[in-house]
Amino acid sequence: MRKSIYHLLDGLCSVLKDALRVYVTLLKILIPALLIVKGLEWLGVIDGLGTVLAPLMSILGLPDQLGVVWAAALFTNLYTAIAVFLQVAGDMHLNVEQVTVLGALMLVGHSIPVEGAVAKRAGVPWWATIVLRVGGALLFAWLLHCFYSTLGLMQAPVELMWQPSFSSEPTLSGWAVAQLETLALIFVIIFALIVLLKLLQKLGLERWIHLVLRPLLKLLGMGRSAANVTVIGFTLGLSYGAGLLIRDVQNGVLGKRDSTLALCFLGLCHSVIEDTLLILTLGADVVGVLWARLLFAVVVVAIIARWPNAMVNNK
Repeated sequence: MRKSIYHLLDGLCSVLKDALRVYVTLLKILIPALLIVKGLEWLGVIDGLGTVLAPLMSILGLPDQLGVVWAAALFTNLYTAIAVFLQVAGDMHLNVEQVTVLGALMLVGHSIPVEGAVAKRAGVPWWATIVLRVGGALLFAWLLHCFYSTLGLMQAPVELMWQPSFSSEPTLSGWAVAQLETLALIFVIIFALIVLLKLLQKLGLERWIHLVLRPLLKLLGMGRSAANVTVIGFTLGLSYGAGLLIRDVQNGVLGKRDSTLALCFLGLCHSVIEDTLLILTLGADVVGVLWARLLFAVVVVAIIARWPNAMVNNK
């Protein structure tokens, strides 16, 4: 009995060390990125970018004023972008198609400074993140707009399912506390994820997950070693998946090609539970913001995996 307890404690210490290593790596990326984003907000860069993006909105069938909403998403996160949307779109008469198209923009293109820094640490260069996330968001949103408008679908006026309450002008101390709470939560989630992965290995369930995902991974040009981080990033978020991906790359478990392709896929389609639910509260179409986004990500990454001289190689 005592030997079993010692074995359990030893296992927990090993998991804790592993979690701390992943967490510290993420902190070195996240803290500078968060401070830079806050500085850009103070300098008015987001409003300026919104003005630049305004002409693109008409191509997507959206009012020019919504450019600032996407700008907020690109530099900050979906919560901030939704707060801006609720302020800007108050007097607009939007339909379900327009909200879905805007949601597509935000789901693919958001938190670029933070998530781009995480992807850079994991091996994806900045230019690739910007092309993939920003270019991919515009292409995906345009395809949705063409599909809905051509077939005359989703033209009914939108109705908000839920209107969250946001502080319009959070104080600096409030912002700092919120970031600290988020960073603390990240450690808890990382620890829980590593415990879960260890349990899956012990129970032999990890092998079955790999078998189920093998056809999809093969289509995406990835090996089975990318299965765990892809599932985690897909369901929970890019930062969690990329944090564990960095660990696997450092340990030699994951190769450069698999890690790059996994990050490309997660860049286009991650955190499908939380992020999708947030956009659905605005009245978006679930087919467009979930299933079409998943299909779009699979097609794009499958093309990247097979494209000659792309940013991935066979090494």
